Amino acid sequence: MRRTARLRTALVRTAAAAGAALAVVAVALTAQGTQRQDPGPGDAAATAPGISGITVTRRTGGGFEALVVHDSKKPGEPRISRYAHRPGKAPRVVPLDWRGAGEPVDLEAVDRVPGRPGEYIALASEGIGYRVRDAGDAGVEVLDLFPLPAISEGDNFEGFALAPTTRPGVMVAVWADRGQDDRPATLYAARMVLNQYGEPRFGPVRTAELRAPYPALDVRHASDLTITATGELLVSSASDPGDEGPFDSAVYRAGHVGLDAAGTVRLTLAEAPRTRATFEGHKVEALACVPGTRQAAIGTDDEANGGALLTAALCG
Repeated sequence: MRRTARLRTALVRTAAAAGAALAVVAVALTAQGTQRQDPGPGDAAATAPGISGITVTRRTGGGFEALVVHDSKKPGEPRISRYAHRPGKAPRVVPLDWRGAGEPVDLEAVDRVPGRPGEYIALASEGIGYRVRDAGDAGVEVLDLFPLPAISEGDNFEGFALAPTTRPGVMVAVWADRGQDDRPATLYAARMVLNQYGEPRFGPVRTAELRAPYPALDVRHASDLTITATGELLVSSASDPGDEGPFDSAVYRAGHVGLDAAGTVRLTLAEAPRTRATFEGHKVEALACVPGTRQAAIGTDDEANGGALLTAALCG
């Protein structure tokens, strides 16, 4: 059974150009979908980049700041932006320079590196990770490039998340091939440490197949994922029949991940994943928890209609 409690969300629809003023539309989210107002003038724009990955960098009063990545493929298109969410006010979106390496193609996920303030890992769909440093007004600086382990032929990655552990310097990494229709998503999990040069080193990789409980047609079973403070895996799914939609998405509880007493990664998926919320008319591609709260930041890439960011109490 899906939750019937109404969740308050804030929908931010990007405007015509990166960094332009954005319109804010308040909506009410139910388990059956999103009930939204008609967009106001300039609310939706075909040229604004969608959001393909998000990580919250810090809380600011009742809001938060985040880094978002875009699945850009052409030279000169934005790869990463800084987003400031301020409840009741127009948000700020600032495209950032990508420095220290060639422009990546098709970034799909980003997460902060536990224990290393200002460092993040962004992931491209082919399985190449970029460890980057937030250099403030100077943009982001690439510190390292690396391939994910255990990549299988045909994998198309859209999710990546990191979680700290009680062991110093050891974190858990989870990433996901998105799957498509009859082909389930594949979740990968492994211990990860950074060596003396800051290069990621992975332990044995665990895998598991996953099918989204919703939607049913043209479905990507894992369009992003995040790990809550208790080790719960939240996964987003999306129906994507093409650039014109119609889109439909969900966020669901998929299972748990963590280290056991011996330091071995345990990846346990639910036999019947539980849908937490659905998002009619949106293609959810980005998911992150706001630290210290139950709020999730949920980003969409609605193709011709631009990008959107929603918040809902789904974490914890």
